[in-house]
Amino acid sequence: MAKKKVSTALVLDIISAFARFYMAYIWIKAGLSKFSDQLAVSQSIKAYEIFTPEWSHYLSYLIGPLEVCGGLLLLLGLFLRQSAWVGQVVLVLFMIGIAQAWLRGLGIDCGCFEANPDKDAQVMNYMMTLLRDVFYSVLMVWTIKRPFTKFALHP
Repeated sequence: MAKKKVSTALVLDIISAFARFYMAYIWIKAGLSKFSDQLAVSQSIKAYEIFTPEWSHYLSYLIGPLEVCGGLLLLLGLFLRQSAWVGQVVLVLFMIGIAQAWLRGLGIDCGCFEANPDKDAQVMNYMMTLLRDVFYSVLMVWTIKRPFTKFALHP
């Protein structure tokens, strides 16, 4: 029986589809998790000690909906490269925030997929969180370079 060779284009399409749809899922999941408890989200942002309490409060209302919108743009295939660029910038900003908290010795919860400002909550594993975000960043760069345009409304 002869082996059937898988084309390189098919493999690249599968990777591109995974990158686009997985990151859409991640952004939507992260954004929706921030809708339920605005106070907890605000406290999670404040724990990073980057923003004033007022800015933390404003950002708590902004971050969740923006993450959901970014995920929907990827899911629907609207402006794929531009959406991925914005997502990449946001990921880099998140990684900078996490890295600065780690370097300053702050014992906080990420607040990435659920806000848990409880002082007794488990402190995030900074290295694993940053490695996870690097993986997400690779997927976003892949989407920028080779977006999966099938099933896209406006690639």
